[in-house]
Amino acid sequence: MKLFAVILILLFAGGLKAQNKSSQALFNGKDLTGWETYLDHADQSGKGSPIGLNKDPNQVFSVVTEDGKPAIRISGETFGAITSLDTFENYHLRLYFKWGTKKWPPKLNEPRDSGLLFHSNGDYGSSYLWKESFEFQVQEGDCGDYWGVANVLADIESQKNEKDKYTYHKGAPKVTFKDKTPVGRSCLKSIDNELKSGKWNIIDLYCLGGTAIHVINGKVNMVLTNTRHVIDGREEPLTKGQIQLQSEGAEIFYRDLMVEPITELPKELLE
Repeated sequence: MKLFAVILILLFAGGLKAQNKSSQALFNGKDLTGWETYLDHADQSGKGSPIGLNKDPNQVFSVVTEDGKPAIRISGETFGAITSLDTFENYHLRLYFKWGTKKWPPKLNEPRDSGLLFHSNGDYGSSYLWKESFEFQVQEGDCGDYWGVANVLADIESQKNEKDKYTYHKGAPKVTFKDKTPVGRSCLKSIDNELKSGKWNIIDLYCLGGTAIHVINGKVNMVLTNTRHVIDGREEPLTKGQIQLQSEGAEIFYRDLMVEPITELPKELLE
């Protein structure tokens, strides 16, 4: 019996080890290996040329120790992004973020802002500063909102609120969001589940096929369906790409970035 118990323990441990192998850490805790950086104009004036790819004279992106653990610090001083070199499809991404204290022009009097851009494709600065993508908004009071970056489309169950803004509402008719249309490219989250500034928040992003689910601290507040983009005048599915983290005028810290492949969406998130 003892031998049988030992074998079971070894098999269980081996199974856990194999399961862990499917998860991938996007941040090694030491440096920015596996990422590239892109920075716009130094003073956001739009004059001259952008700072560009993998040039960061003021260390907008750096690795620091925050609350005793390694984190990616984004100062926010210059607009831009840090972007994964790898592309991902059908995955669950989890990361933690916490706001810093610094803010920069032209957003000194605005909510602290960043953003998680997924299914990122194409070039920087082709239409917007950032690559074509879908944005999981990371902004004080607005975490979980949706924005379309460049020529992308998504269908969202939504309805207008008292301020005539589209808001995600499970069970509502699906509305197509696209830039330069009467509907526009943005949909507000259903609930605000962000912790107060200075606390670590958990983001979970689930992407499977053309569906993407935004989760803040364990609560769903946005579901995108039929994610796609326009290629040569035709709508084509857009279900994979790089991951971008924005620098957009505010200091923010990201840590414990993990991604794992999935073959189905958690049922409890769709109930």
